[in-house]
Amino acid sequence: MKSRNQYLNKLLRWKDKQVIKVITGVRRCGKSSLLMLYKDYLEKSNISDDHIIFMNFESMKYIDILDYKSLYTTITKEIKKQDIKTYILLDEIQLIDGWERCINGLLVDYNVDIYLTGSNSYMLSSELATLLSGRYVEIKMLPLSFKEFLDFSEIKTYNNKSLIDERFNSFFRYGGLPSVTLFDDDENLTNELLIGIYNTVVMKDIIQKNSVRDPALLDSLIRFLAANVGSIVSTKKISDYLTSAGRKTTSETIDNYISMVISSFIIYKVNRYDMKGKMHLKTFEKYYLVDTGIRYLLAGSKFIDEGYVLENIVYLELIRREYQVSIGKIGDLEVDFIATKASEKIYVQVSLTISDDKTRKRELKPLLAINDNYPKCIITKDKVAFEDIEGIHVINIIDYLLEDYV
Repeated sequence: MKSRNQYLNKLLRWKDKQVIKVITGVRRCGKSSLLMLYKDYLEKSNISDDHIIFMNFESMKYIDILDYKSLYTTITKEIKKQDIKTYILLDEIQLIDGWERCINGLLVDYNVDIYLTGSNSYMLSSELATLLSGRYVEIKMLPLSFKEFLDFSEIKTYNNKSLIDERFNSFFRYGGLPSVTLFDDDENLTNELLIGIYNTVVMKDIIQKNSVRDPALLDSLIRFLAANVGSIVSTKKISDYLTSAGRKTTSETIDNYISMVISSFIIYKVNRYDMKGKMHLKTFEKYYLVDTGIRYLLAGSKFIDEGYVLENIVYLELIRREYQVSIGKIGDLEVDFIATKASEKIYVQVSLTISDDKTRKRELKPLLAINDNYPKCIITKDKVAFEDIEGIHVINIIDYLLEDYV
Protein backbone atom coordinates (compact mmCIF):
# COMPACT_ATOMS: atom_id res chain seq x y z
CA MET A 1 0.00 0.00 0.00
CA LYS A 2 1.45 3.35 -1.05
CA SER A 3 1.93 5.91 1.70
CA ARG A 4 0.38 9.38 1.73
CA ASN A 5 2.94 10.92 4.06
CA GLN A 6 1.50 14.44 4.01
CA TYR A 7 -1.77 13.20 5.49
CA LEU A 8 -0.30 10.45 7.64
CA ASN A 9 1.99 13.00 9.31
CA LYS A 10 -1.03 15.19 10.07
CA LEU A 11 -2.70 12.29 11.83
CA LEU A 12 0.47 11.60 13.78
CA ARG A 13 0.65 15.22 14.94
CA TRP A 14 -2.84 14.83 16.40
CA LYS A 15 -2.30 11.35 17.87
CA ASP A 16 -3.57 11.04 21.47
CA LYS A 17 -4.82 14.62 21.49
CA GLN A 18 -8.30 14.90 22.94
CA VAL A 19 -9.95 15.84 19.69
CA ILE A 20 -11.71 13.71 17.08
CA LYS A 21 -9.78 13.47 13.82
CA VAL A 22 -12.18 13.79 10.87
CA ILE A 23 -10.74 12.96 7.43
CA THR A 24 -12.87 14.40 4.63
CA GLY A 25 -12.63 14.31 0.86
CA VAL A 26 -14.26 13.16 -2.34
CA ARG A 27 -14.93 9.44 -2.73
CA ARG A 28 -11.96 7.31 -3.78
CA CYS A 29 -9.36 9.97 -3.01
CA GLY A 30 -7.64 7.64 -0.53
CA LYS A 31 -9.34 8.15 2.83
CA SER A 32 -9.83 4.43 3.52
CA SER A 33 -6.23 3.66 2.57
CA LEU A 34 -5.02 6.44 4.86
CA LEU A 35 -6.97 4.94 7.75
CA MET A 36 -5.42 1.53 6.98
CA LEU A 37 -1.96 3.10 6.86
CA TYR A 38 -2.60 4.63 10.25
CA LYS A 39 -3.77 1.27 11.59
CA ASP A 40 -0.53 -0.27 10.31
CA TYR A 41 1.44 2.48 12.05
CA LEU A 42 -0.34 1.80 15.34
CA GLU A 43 0.38 -1.92 15.09
CA LYS A 44 4.06 -1.25 14.34
CA SER A 45 4.11 1.06 17.38
CA ASN A 46 3.26 -1.92 19.59
CA ILE A 47 -0.40 -1.03 20.06
CA SER A 48 -2.05 -4.42 20.51
CA ASP A 49 -4.81 -5.47 18.12
CA ASP A 50 -7.37 -5.62 20.90
CA HIS A 51 -6.90 -1.89 21.43
CA ILE A 52 -7.51 -0.99 17.79
CA ILE A 53 -11.08 -1.00 16.48
CA PHE A 54 -11.38 -0.58 12.71
CA MET A 55 -14.74 -0.52 10.89
CA ASN A 56 -15.52 0.28 7.25
CA PHE A 57 -19.26 0.87 6.96
CA GLU A 58 -19.26 0.14 3.25
CA SER A 59 -18.36 -3.44 4.17
CA MET A 60 -21.10 -6.06 4.53
CA LYS A 61 -19.59 -6.98 7.90
CA TYR A 62 -21.37 -4.06 9.48
CA ILE A 63 -24.66 -4.10 7.58
CA ASP A 64 -26.61 -4.76 10.80
CA ILE A 65 -25.31 -1.55 12.39
CA LEU A 66 -28.02 0.87 11.41
CA ASP A 67 -27.94 3.65 13.99
CA TYR A 68 -25.89 5.25 16.75
CA LYS A 69 -27.29 2.96 19.45
CA SER A 70 -26.22 -0.27 17.77
CA LEU A 71 -22.87 1.33 16.83
CA TYR A 72 -22.24 2.35 20.44
CA THR A 73 -23.16 -1.11 21.71
CA THR A 74 -20.92 -2.83 19.16
CA ILE A 75 -17.90 -0.64 19.88
CA THR A 76 -18.17 -0.68 23.68
CA LYS A 77 -18.22 -4.47 23.65
CA GLU A 78 -14.84 -4.35 21.93
CA ILE A 79 -13.21 -1.94 24.38
CA LYS A 80 -11.08 -3.95 26.81
CA LYS A 81 -9.14 -2.11 29.51
CA GLN A 82 -10.06 1.45 30.42
CA ASP A 83 -6.56 2.23 31.71
CA ILE A 84 -5.14 1.65 28.22
CA LYS A 85 -6.23 3.89 25.36
CA THR A 86 -8.30 2.29 22.61
CA TYR A 87 -7.92 3.61 19.04
CA ILE A 88 -11.20 3.75 17.12
CA LEU A 89 -11.01 4.09 13.31
CA LEU A 90 -14.38 4.40 11.55
CA ASP A 91 -14.55 4.62 7.75
CA GLU A 92 -17.49 6.33 5.95
CA ILE A 93 -19.16 7.10 9.26
CA GLN A 94 -21.87 9.22 7.63
CA LEU A 95 -23.64 6.01 6.60
CA ILE A 96 -24.71 5.44 10.21
CA ASP A 97 -27.81 7.34 11.29
CA GLY A 98 -27.16 9.67 14.23
CA TRP A 99 -23.50 8.65 14.44
CA GLU A 100 -22.62 11.95 16.15
CA ARG A 101 -24.32 10.83 19.37
CA CYS A 102 -22.30 7.63 19.46
CA ILE A 103 -19.02 9.47 18.95
CA ASN A 104 -19.87 12.01 21.63
CA GLY A 105 -20.78 9.21 24.05
CA LEU A 106 -17.54 7.34 23.41
CA LEU A 107 -15.51 10.49 23.93
CA VAL A 108 -17.24 11.14 27.27
CA ASP A 109 -17.43 7.57 28.58
CA TYR A 110 -14.17 5.90 27.51
CA ASN A 111 -10.42 6.33 27.17
CA VAL A 112 -10.36 6.52 23.38
CA ASP A 113 -8.67 8.22 20.44
CA ILE A 114 -11.13 8.53 17.55
CA TYR A 115 -10.53 8.82 13.78
CA LEU A 116 -13.36 9.18 11.24
CA THR A 117 -13.68 9.49 7.48
CA GLY A 118 -16.57 10.85 5.46
CA SER A 119 -17.43 11.79 1.89
CA ASN A 120 -19.54 14.89 2.41
CA SER A 121 -19.20 18.04 4.46
CA TYR A 122 -22.66 17.74 6.02
CA MET A 123 -21.05 15.45 8.56
CA LEU A 124 -19.26 18.51 9.97
CA SER A 125 -22.40 20.58 10.34
CA SER A 126 -25.49 20.65 12.53
CA GLU A 127 -25.41 18.21 15.42
CA LEU A 128 -21.71 17.36 15.21
CA ALA A 129 -20.78 21.01 15.56
CA THR A 130 -23.14 21.31 18.53
CA LEU A 131 -22.11 18.13 20.34
CA LEU A 132 -18.40 18.31 19.61
CA SER A 133 -17.78 22.04 19.38
CA GLY A 134 -14.04 22.63 19.68
CA ARG A 135 -13.35 18.91 20.01
CA TYR A 136 -12.68 17.86 16.44
CA VAL A 137 -10.18 18.73 13.74
CA GLU A 138 -10.82 18.32 10.02
CA ILE A 139 -8.10 16.86 7.80
CA LYS A 140 -9.01 17.68 4.21
CA MET A 141 -7.80 15.05 1.77
CA LEU A 142 -7.35 15.53 -1.97
CA PRO A 143 -6.48 13.20 -4.83
CA LEU A 144 -2.78 12.64 -5.51
CA SER A 145 -0.39 15.53 -5.92
CA PHE A 146 1.94 15.23 -8.91
CA LYS A 147 4.72 14.07 -6.57
CA GLU A 148 2.43 11.37 -5.21
CA PHE A 149 1.32 10.50 -8.75
CA LEU A 150 4.95 9.84 -9.68
CA ASP A 151 5.43 7.75 -6.56
CA PHE A 152 2.32 5.69 -7.33
CA SER A 153 3.71 5.28 -10.87
CA GLU A 154 6.90 3.78 -9.34
CA ILE A 155 9.05 6.76 -10.37
CA LYS A 156 11.58 7.48 -7.65
CA THR A 157 13.84 10.04 -9.32
CA TYR A 158 13.11 13.19 -11.30
CA ASN A 159 16.26 13.04 -13.45
CA ASN A 160 14.59 11.64 -16.57
CA LYS A 161 12.96 14.82 -17.87
CA SER A 162 11.19 13.18 -20.81
CA LEU A 163 9.63 10.56 -18.53
CA ILE A 164 8.52 13.25 -16.06
CA ASP A 165 6.99 15.23 -18.94
CA GLU A 166 5.14 12.12 -20.13
CA ARG A 167 3.77 11.41 -16.65
CA PHE A 168 2.73 15.04 -16.27
CA ASN A 169 0.74 14.77 -19.50
CA SER A 170 -1.01 11.74 -18.03
CA PHE A 171 -1.64 13.59 -14.75
CA PHE A 172 -2.97 16.56 -16.73
CA ARG A 173 -5.38 14.37 -18.71
CA TYR A 174 -6.42 11.58 -16.33
CA GLY A 175 -6.19 13.34 -12.97
CA GLY A 176 -4.85 12.15 -9.64
CA LEU A 177 -7.35 9.72 -8.14
CA PRO A 178 -5.14 6.91 -6.80
CA SER A 179 -6.85 4.06 -8.68
CA VAL A 180 -6.22 5.85 -12.01
CA THR A 181 -2.53 4.97 -11.72
CA LEU A 182 -3.40 1.26 -11.97
CA PHE A 183 -4.60 1.48 -15.58
CA ASP A 184 -1.39 2.61 -17.30
CA ASP A 185 -3.12 5.37 -19.29
CA ASP A 186 -5.77 3.04 -20.72
CA GLU A 187 -8.38 5.63 -21.67
CA ASN A 188 -11.35 3.24 -21.76
CA LEU A 189 -10.64 1.68 -18.38
CA THR A 190 -9.89 5.06 -16.81
CA ASN A 191 -13.12 6.55 -18.14
CA GLU A 192 -15.12 3.60 -16.79
CA LEU A 193 -13.50 4.10 -13.38
CA LEU A 194 -14.19 7.85 -13.37
CA ILE A 195 -17.79 7.35 -14.52
CA GLY A 196 -18.33 4.97 -11.62
CA ILE A 197 -16.84 7.39 -9.10
CA TYR A 198 -18.81 10.33 -10.48
CA ASN A 199 -22.10 8.42 -10.50
CA THR A 200 -21.53 7.25 -6.93
CA VAL A 201 -20.78 10.78 -5.72
CA VAL A 202 -23.84 12.20 -7.47
CA MET A 203 -26.19 9.42 -6.45
CA LYS A 204 -25.11 8.68 -2.86
CA ASP A 205 -23.58 11.93 -1.66
CA ILE A 206 -25.86 14.40 -3.41
CA ILE A 207 -29.13 12.99 -4.75
CA GLN A 208 -29.94 10.52 -1.96
CA LYS A 209 -28.56 12.68 0.83
CA ASN A 210 -30.54 15.75 -0.25
CA SER A 211 -33.60 14.10 -1.86
CA VAL A 212 -32.87 15.98 -5.09
CA ARG A 213 -36.05 16.41 -7.14
CA ASP A 214 -34.44 16.95 -10.53
CA PRO A 215 -31.31 14.75 -10.95
CA ALA A 216 -31.03 15.65 -14.64
CA LEU A 217 -30.81 19.36 -13.77
CA LEU A 218 -28.16 18.58 -11.16
CA ASP A 219 -26.10 16.67 -13.73
CA SER A 220 -26.45 19.52 -16.24
CA LEU A 221 -25.29 21.98 -13.59
CA ILE A 222 -22.18 19.96 -12.73
CA ARG A 223 -21.30 19.56 -16.41
CA PHE A 224 -21.74 23.31 -16.93
CA LEU A 225 -19.35 24.06 -14.06
CA ALA A 226 -16.87 21.50 -15.42
CA ALA A 227 -16.97 23.12 -18.85
CA ASN A 228 -16.49 26.58 -17.30
CA VAL A 229 -13.70 25.87 -14.83
CA GLY A 230 -11.79 29.06 -14.10
CA SER A 231 -14.43 31.32 -15.64
CA ILE A 232 -16.29 33.92 -13.61
CA VAL A 233 -19.94 32.90 -13.39
CA SER A 234 -23.02 33.77 -11.35
CA THR A 235 -26.02 31.69 -10.36
CA LYS A 236 -28.17 33.88 -12.61
CA LYS A 237 -25.88 33.24 -15.57
CA ILE A 238 -26.03 29.51 -14.88
CA SER A 239 -29.81 29.43 -14.47
CA ASP A 240 -30.30 31.52 -17.62
CA TYR A 241 -28.03 29.20 -19.61
CA LEU A 242 -29.68 26.01 -18.37
CA THR A 243 -33.16 27.45 -18.97
CA SER A 244 -32.19 28.40 -22.52
CA ALA A 245 -30.91 24.83 -22.99
CA GLY A 246 -34.32 23.45 -22.05
CA ARG A 247 -33.91 22.92 -18.29
CA LYS A 248 -36.06 25.60 -16.73
CA THR A 249 -34.80 26.60 -13.33
CA THR A 250 -34.19 29.54 -10.99
CA SER A 251 -31.20 31.16 -9.37
CA GLU A 252 -32.42 29.93 -5.97
CA THR A 253 -32.50 26.31 -7.16
CA ILE A 254 -29.04 26.66 -8.68
CA ASP A 255 -27.75 28.13 -5.40
CA ASN A 256 -29.13 25.14 -3.49
CA TYR A 257 -27.74 22.61 -5.94
CA ILE A 258 -24.30 24.25 -5.93
CA SER A 259 -24.20 24.00 -2.12
CA MET A 260 -24.98 20.30 -2.39
CA VAL A 261 -22.26 19.76 -5.00
CA ILE A 262 -19.66 21.63 -2.96
CA SER A 263 -20.56 19.53 0.09
CA SER A 264 -19.69 16.37 -1.87
CA PHE A 265 -16.14 17.73 -2.40
CA ILE A 266 -16.36 17.27 -6.16
CA ILE A 267 -16.35 21.03 -6.88
CA TYR A 268 -14.76 23.97 -5.06
CA LYS A 269 -15.99 27.54 -5.12
CA VAL A 270 -13.52 30.43 -4.98
CA ASN A 271 -14.73 33.92 -4.13
CA ARG A 272 -13.29 37.12 -5.52
CA TYR A 273 -11.53 39.61 -3.28
CA ASP A 274 -11.57 43.34 -4.01
CA MET A 275 -8.01 44.35 -3.20
CA LYS A 276 -8.79 48.07 -3.17
CA GLY A 277 -11.96 47.83 -1.12
CA LYS A 278 -10.44 45.05 1.00
CA MET A 279 -13.59 42.94 0.97
CA HIS A 280 -14.82 39.65 -0.43
CA LEU A 281 -17.37 40.01 -3.20
CA LYS A 282 -20.58 38.01 -2.99
CA THR A 283 -21.14 37.50 -6.71
CA PHE A 284 -19.33 36.18 -9.77
CA GLU A 285 -17.31 33.33 -8.31
CA LYS A 286 -15.05 30.79 -9.99
CA TYR A 287 -15.34 27.02 -9.69
CA TYR A 288 -12.73 24.27 -9.88
CA LEU A 289 -13.08 20.49 -9.94
CA VAL A 290 -11.43 18.21 -7.42
CA ASP A 291 -9.82 16.21 -10.23
CA THR A 292 -8.89 17.07 -13.81
CA GLY A 293 -9.74 13.55 -14.99
CA ILE A 294 -13.32 13.99 -13.80
CA ARG A 295 -13.37 17.40 -15.46
CA TYR A 296 -12.33 15.91 -18.79
CA LEU A 297 -14.92 13.17 -18.39
CA LEU A 298 -17.71 15.70 -17.84
CA ALA A 299 -16.65 18.44 -20.24
CA GLY A 300 -14.93 16.40 -22.94
CA SER A 301 -12.28 17.55 -25.40
CA LYS A 302 -14.64 20.21 -26.73
CA PHE A 303 -13.97 22.29 -23.63
CA ILE A 304 -10.40 21.20 -22.95
CA ASP A 305 -8.92 24.69 -22.64
CA GLU A 306 -5.45 23.78 -21.37
CA GLY A 307 -4.99 27.15 -19.67
CA TYR A 308 -7.99 26.58 -17.43
CA VAL A 309 -6.95 22.99 -16.68
CA LEU A 310 -3.53 24.31 -15.66
CA GLU A 311 -5.26 26.84 -13.44
CA ASN A 312 -7.31 24.03 -11.87
CA ILE A 313 -4.13 22.06 -11.11
CA VAL A 314 -2.48 25.09 -9.48
CA TYR A 315 -5.59 25.79 -7.39
CA LEU A 316 -5.61 22.23 -6.05
CA GLU A 317 -1.91 22.45 -5.26
CA LEU A 318 -2.39 25.69 -3.33
CA ILE A 319 -5.13 24.24 -1.12
CA ARG A 320 -3.07 21.05 -0.76
CA ARG A 321 -0.38 23.31 0.69
CA GLU A 322 -3.04 24.62 3.10
CA TYR A 323 -3.48 28.09 1.65
CA GLN A 324 -6.78 29.94 1.77
CA VAL A 325 -7.38 30.96 -1.83
CA SER A 326 -9.29 33.88 -3.37
CA ILE A 327 -9.47 35.49 -6.81
CA GLY A 328 -7.95 38.97 -6.75
CA LYS A 329 -9.74 41.97 -8.25
CA ILE A 330 -7.74 45.16 -8.59
CA GLY A 331 -9.74 47.71 -10.55
CA ASP A 332 -10.44 46.16 -13.95
CA LEU A 333 -7.59 43.70 -13.56
CA GLU A 334 -7.65 40.20 -12.11
CA VAL A 335 -5.07 38.19 -10.19
CA ASP A 336 -5.72 34.48 -10.65
CA PHE A 337 -5.03 33.57 -7.02
CA ILE A 338 -4.34 35.30 -3.73
CA ALA A 339 -3.08 32.55 -1.41
CA THR A 340 -2.76 33.19 2.32
CA LYS A 341 -1.98 31.30 5.51
CA ALA A 342 -1.00 32.79 8.87
CA SER A 343 1.16 35.84 8.03
CA GLU A 344 2.12 34.46 4.62
CA LYS A 345 0.66 35.67 1.33
CA ILE A 346 1.51 35.04 -2.32
CA TYR A 347 0.01 36.30 -5.58
CA VAL A 348 -0.16 33.79 -8.44
CA GLN A 349 -0.85 34.16 -12.14
CA VAL A 350 -1.29 31.01 -14.24
CA SER A 351 -0.62 31.10 -17.99
CA LEU A 352 -0.12 28.32 -20.50
CA THR A 353 2.68 30.37 -22.02
CA ILE A 354 4.22 33.82 -21.70
CA SER A 355 6.58 33.33 -24.63
CA ASP A 356 5.12 36.21 -26.67
CA ASP A 357 5.37 39.82 -25.53
CA LYS A 358 1.63 40.51 -25.64
CA THR A 359 0.70 37.60 -23.34
CA ARG A 360 3.61 38.29 -21.02
CA LYS A 361 2.59 41.93 -20.56
CA ARG A 362 -1.04 40.91 -19.98
CA GLU A 363 -0.09 38.43 -17.25
CA LEU A 364 2.37 40.82 -15.61
CA LYS A 365 0.04 43.81 -15.55
CA PRO A 366 -2.17 42.85 -12.56
CA LEU A 367 0.83 41.68 -10.52
CA LEU A 368 2.70 44.93 -11.19
CA ALA A 369 -0.40 46.88 -10.08
CA ILE A 370 -0.11 45.42 -6.56
CA ASN A 371 1.82 47.78 -4.34
CA ASP A 372 2.77 45.53 -1.42
CA ASN A 373 5.90 43.43 -0.98
CA TYR A 374 4.44 39.93 -0.79
CA PRO A 375 5.88 37.41 -3.27
CA LYS A 376 4.40 37.32 -6.78
CA CYS A 377 4.82 34.59 -9.36
CA ILE A 378 3.70 33.35 -12.76
CA ILE A 379 3.28 29.60 -13.24
CA THR A 380 3.48 28.43 -16.85
CA LYS A 381 4.05 25.36 -19.03
CA ASP A 382 6.92 27.15 -20.78
CA LYS A 383 10.15 25.16 -20.66
CA VAL A 384 12.32 28.19 -21.38
CA ALA A 385 13.82 29.55 -18.20
CA PHE A 386 12.82 33.15 -17.52
CA GLU A 387 14.67 35.52 -15.25
CA ASP A 388 12.58 37.19 -12.59
CA ILE A 389 10.69 40.07 -14.19
CA GLU A 390 10.59 43.21 -12.01
CA GLY A 391 10.69 41.01 -8.91
CA ILE A 392 8.06 38.58 -10.21
CA HIS A 393 9.19 34.95 -10.17
CA VAL A 394 8.43 32.82 -13.25
CA ILE A 395 8.34 29.04 -12.74
CA ASN A 396 7.47 26.05 -14.89
CA ILE A 397 4.44 24.08 -13.68
CA ILE A 398 6.35 20.81 -13.26
CA ASP A 399 9.12 22.54 -11.31
CA TYR A 400 6.47 24.15 -9.13
CA LEU A 401 4.70 20.86 -8.42
CA LEU A 402 7.96 19.09 -7.60
CA GLU A 403 9.45 21.75 -5.35
CA ASP A 404 9.85 21.08 -1.64
CA TYR A 405 7.63 23.01 0.73
CA VAL A 406 6.78 22.95 4.41
